[in-house]
Amino acid sequence: MRSLLTLALALLLAWPALAAEHVVAPGQGSLAQAIAGAAPGDVLRLQDGVHAGPVAIDRPLTVTGSRAAVVDGQGRGTVVTIAAPDVTLQGFSVTGSGMANKDLDAGVKILKGADRAQVRQLRLIGNMHGIDVHGGRDAQVVGNEIIGTRDPRMNERGNGIYVWNSPGTLVQGNSVRYGRDGIFSNASGDSAYRDNLFRDLRFAVHFMYTRNTEVSGNVSIGNHLGFAIMFSDRAVIRDNRSLGDREHGLMLNYANNADVTGNLIRGGTKKCLFIYNAHKNLIWDNRFQDCGIGIHFTAGSERNVLTANAFVGNREQVKYVGTRHIEWSHEGRGNFWSDHPGFDLNGDGIADGVYRPNDLMDHILWSQPAAALLTGAPAVQLIRWSQQSFPATLPGGVQDSAPLMRPLTIPVPPEIAAYEAEVAGRWAKGTYDDIDPDDLTSH
Repeated sequence: MRSLLTLALALLLAWPALAAEHVVAPGQGSLAQAIAGAAPGDVLRLQDGVHAGPVAIDRPLTVTGSRAAVVDGQGRGTVVTIAAPDVTLQGFSVTGSGMANKDLDAGVKILKGADRAQVRQLRLIGNMHGIDVHGGRDAQVVGNEIIGTRDPRMNERGNGIYVWNSPGTLVQGNSVRYGRDGIFSNASGDSAYRDNLFRDLRFAVHFMYTRNTEVSGNVSIGNHLGFAIMFSDRAVIRDNRSLGDREHGLMLNYANNADVTGNLIRGGTKKCLFIYNAHKNLIWDNRFQDCGIGIHFTAGSERNVLTANAFVGNREQVKYVGTRHIEWSHEGRGNFWSDHPGFDLNGDGIADGVYRPNDLMDHILWSQPAAALLTGAPAVQLIRWSQQSFPATLPGGVQDSAPLMRPLTIPVPPEIAAYEAEVAGRWAKGTYDDIDPDDLTSH
């Protein structure tokens, strides 16, 4: 028995040394033949040119090549299917998937049981979905460039990266442009999504039924919605940038126990932050700037903590739909509000006056928009003056008892600022992919 174990260990240690490298010429069927003839652990090096697909990898292999080596699925299903553990794809280009969204046609698909797959530095162009991690555990999707489709209408396109029921997935350093969502993670958990760039999409990051996930260092520019965290638990949303996203920068919808910190959300046409029926979230050290609404807070959301954030230059800082009294300071530290004319006599950095963003007329205008015609009427001005002078007459709503005197700043690298300026110009001219309002709530 001991001799058998010794032999098995010797063979295992010798496996990498026995791995062979095969050069694969372009052409019809050559890649499929190379896969069929390779031993586990071999390396297939693709020569420049077009390699016909689709292909399935059913044993542990490394397939590598330059961007000029193109695996083309010829419009049939998924281009490269990974059906075995410990497969690595690196460096080459992938195009020509089928366009059946219901079949999840993709450039690369990682199946259940194909654990520890690595997809690195690929260029995926014009596929229905870019990379579909569909059940494989501990996948690494790193440094890829994904350019999706611009037809059909946005909600019927595929996602750049789709993660379904694939614990341990790492998605890092990818660039995704066009298609539907940049990353759509559904029924998955224990995963990390870091340092990715998303442009010209519906949602940059879209979570449904996720748990224990990290979203950090990502940049969303010019999408319809930046980060949509929905029906999810224990998400860490840290150090992301949402710049010029058209609808919302960040949405917490039935999202609980999230840690939201260090994010910059700037230039949103409608809302920087939308909180809908989300509970026990810690929202701190973020900057919400130049949006139509800084934060829209509604639908019974409870036990959330908002502290040390900066609300700067939003047309309306807070829209709170409800009658409860909500305190937005924590342990003597509130948030910065650019429209708060505060003063600080003792120099402790905390304004000496309470900040209340909304009054009775705001509530009336939200429920009866036609009343906006009366905002300049003397009776309305009298009501607002009375509530400012006699705070006890204010309805339930948000107050910050310890507003900050100085806002935090969050820098944007010059190359990202250039993308942001480009998007602002397109928004101003109206030159963007149009989208139906229902598409923003379709999952």
